[in-house]
Amino acid sequence: MQVEQISVFLENRAGRLAEITRVLGEAGVSIRALSLADTSDFGILRLIVNDNDKAKAALKEHGFTVAITNVVAVEVEDRPGGLNHILEILSKDDINVEYMYAFVQHTGEDAVIIFRFDDIDSAVKILLDNNIKVLEGKTVYTL
Repeated sequence: MQVEQISVFLENRAGRLAEITRVLGEAGVSIRALSLADTSDFGILRLIVNDNDKAKAALKEHGFTVAITNVVAVEVEDRPGGLNHILEILSKDDINVEYMYAFVQHTGEDAVIIFRFDDIDSAVKILLDNNIKVLEGKTVYTL
């Protein structure tokens, strides 16, 4: 129940992000979700895409440093307190959230939150035991 996330390390300078999106577009890769974190010198672009193999190959071919990380995608009711409900469950069982980012599905009824946990297997078990919908990678890649 894990999702493959692509992380791209890039210099923090004008045009670099546009270069990545151009490379992915030319390779026929659709971005499903992304998060960009930066420092003064470099950034980490985290991506969920529809075709990981194509994306990795295209980015590496153009000289980008690419890493793969396993994350967890959780469907959350898009309402006040929806995220808090999940975070309270995780907190109660001492599961640490290293980072997260979210996107809303077309229906507007649910959001999908991408989580990176310190203990993915325990986090997934706790979520499932509490009837939280954890999405499979193949589902997330096609959203």
